Amino acid sequence: MSEARRIPGDLARESLAEGDAVGWFEKVYAQAEGDPGAISWADLAPNPNLVDWLDREKIEGNGRLALKIGCGLGDDAEELSRRGFLVTAFDVSQTAIDWCLARFPSSTVRYVVHDLFLEHCDWACDFDFVLESYTLQVLPAGLRAAAMTNAARFVAPGGELLLIARGREPHDPPGTMPWPLMRDELAAFTQAGLEEKSFEDFMDVESPPVRRFRVVYQRP
Repeated sequence: MSEARRIPGDLARESLAEGDAVGWFEKVYAQAEGDPGAISWADLAPNPNLVDWLDREKIEGNGRLALKIGCGLGDDAEELSRRGFLVTAFDVSQTAIDWCLARFPSSTVRYVVHDLFLEHCDWACDFDFVLESYTLQVLPAGLRAAAMTNAARFVAPGGELLLIARGREPHDPPGTMPWPLMRDELAAFTQAGLEEKSFEDFMDVESPPVRRFRVVYQRP
């Protein structure tokens, strides 16, 4: 297989072996050369587990500030914008951000490059709504607590964070990337000052179905 088309799993394993938890994302987007079909998680549509929740809860942005963590090709960020949020969306990959800007040239979303493992003091306690979907599950277990702590810092007083991720029981095998999370792991969010508002454990509509956790946290 050529370097330009190596699969994400291989790139991730090499990056992690080198002590770089996130460098492989840029390689995945760059090797795609503009073809979204080369990116396994790029559906070119907002996450249905997000849309279902937004519809069910009748969420309206009303000009509130929202942040999308790990925005990929931008579909979730655009969905939040469509619902009236003022959205900032970041990804560690410059290529992904450039792709978002090309896909949505008239968007009001602010797309920026940022690494979740680096502090962004200007964003501390700044956002009324923070979305973390499917990013934690591609991070090794030993790095997730730090990622959750940094994600929690973005939430404003009274604001909420919505987490959507694969889920498993402690006795289940961890499997291969994307690695499902255990509920106990999520304690890092409450340890970082957020309160759990709701917790859902469900099977999605994929074929075959995938177990998901969908959790809402709030900063008092």
